[in-house]
Amino acid sequence: MHESSLLFSSAMLTFWAIFLAEMGDKSQLVCMALAAKHRSKPILIAAVCAFSILNLVAVALGVSLGNWFSEFWITIVAAAAFAYFGLTSFFGAEEDDDEEISQVSSRRLFINTFLLLFVAELGDKTQLAVVTLSTTHNMYGVWIGATIALIGTSALGIYAGRRWLSKIDMGLLHKISGAFFIGLAITMLITLVRL
Repeated sequence: MHESSLLFSSAMLTFWAIFLAEMGDKSQLVCMALAAKHRSKPILIAAVCAFSILNLVAVALGVSLGNWFSEFWITIVAAAAFAYFGLTSFFGAEEDDDEEISQVSSRRLFINTFLLLFVAELGDKTQLAVVTLSTTHNMYGVWIGATIALIGTSALGIYAGRRWLSKIDMGLLHKISGAFFIGLAITMLITLVRL
């Protein structure tokens, strides 16, 4: 397959996996809560910076793991991880993500938002999904897809999320995300059996 096709397919797969998983998740709610009290531009810039760095770290880790282990074992572990993410999203209890966000001054807004998002996403299921995807997919495509997805969900949280998310059943959104991850796990196992 041509390199640009691999990049595009990896970016699209990653985008949808991360976008669906992050809808209504804590990072989006952090952006929403901060935007209700503060200017939106520093929040969005902080989100872009935080997610760009976090995804770079996750992709680097995934590529390293891909170089150390055989494709067979990586596929087994990746399928198990996606199945776990899917089952916990699909059947898991709703998390209480309405954490109280303390009032911050405008000049510290960028730093506070960056730190809040960095800590919220560090080791989160979406970051682990980026690590897993980058073990077997084009690393640039995974980084692009994940970063655009996370920036997109943050932008929705900042600009339109408050009104829009109040009309959507978050349980249904988590079930759709869970089904997507389970589908990815099944697809990976089918691909492994065909090798």
